[in-house]
Amino acid sequence: MHKISRRRFLAQSAATASLASCASLEQTGAGHYIDAHSHLWTPDTTKYPLAPGFKKSDMKPASFTPEELFKHCKPEGVDRIVAIQMSYYRFDNRYMLDMIARHPGVFRGVAIVDESLADVAQQMKTLAKQGVSGFRVNRGQQSLVSWIDSPGMERMWKTAAEEGLAICPLIDPEALPLIDRMCARFPKTRVVIDHFARLGMAGAVSKNQLDALCRLARHPHTHVKTSAFYALGQKKAPYLDMGPMIRRLRDAYGAQRLMWASDCPFQIGEGHTYHDSIALIRDRLDFLTPEDKNWMLRKTAEKVFFV
Repeated sequence: MHKISRRRFLAQSAATASLASCASLEQTGAGHYIDAHSHLWTPDTTKYPLAPGFKKSDMKPASFTPEELFKHCKPEGVDRIVAIQMSYYRFDNRYMLDMIARHPGVFRGVAIVDESLADVAQQMKTLAKQGVSGFRVNRGQQSLVSWIDSPGMERMWKTAAEEGLAICPLIDPEALPLIDRMCARFPKTRVVIDHFARLGMAGAVSKNQLDALCRLARHPHTHVKTSAFYALGQKKAPYLDMGPMIRRLRDAYGAQRLMWASDCPFQIGEGHTYHDSIALIRDRLDFLTPEDKNWMLRKTAEKVFFV
């Protein structure tokens, strides 16, 4: 029997292990992640003027262009991003749309429209043709009930269901029962709750509030972004205190309806990094299976925003 040298044996073993590792990475989609929530803006306020009420000094940082985002996300294997319309521009989505067009296949958009306008449904359809897959909704200065019961919200939820678009509520926990009611009224509407409905922003996560968020899981088209770790819980990397809430949501929704997001550029402020945000899901929560991670880091956002 031919004898194999120890050096050759070790080399062959290493090559076999490398091939197996590559196959595993390919199966889990590693290195092709999607950041489901990042904002973009430019210092060029001549071409892209700020909305009334905002001034240039409000933009902190002064800019966050795609190139600035790529410096943080590409080293972590993130190659697609859901761009969320920045409040500085309010209903003027042009900068986001231009970045979608400039970087084909990289971005999908979540736009902001004026729900009080009679033609809001047509606006949604027009924006969808330009790479917008969802619409952010927020009550602003309105009361919760007058906001959720407005004719504009009804038109938006109905149009989203008809066109396969997502409604993305930026809400606080007290709005969860009203969102639950809307999900029941519009069962075919795809819904993506931003930032855990901001549970834990003002202190410890309330069991009742977490229960309310988990109750939304009975609506099969409702999803949750596991995001904005810098602003929730202990607000301190490596964010392991977020683990119990993420586990509870995974058990309620399944990983197929959870998606990781950074909320850049706010995630990369002092004491926080892009790496620490993605690493919480990718590397640090041992209860997440490889398949869970594949859904949360890529497949859920892909099916909601990129299909």
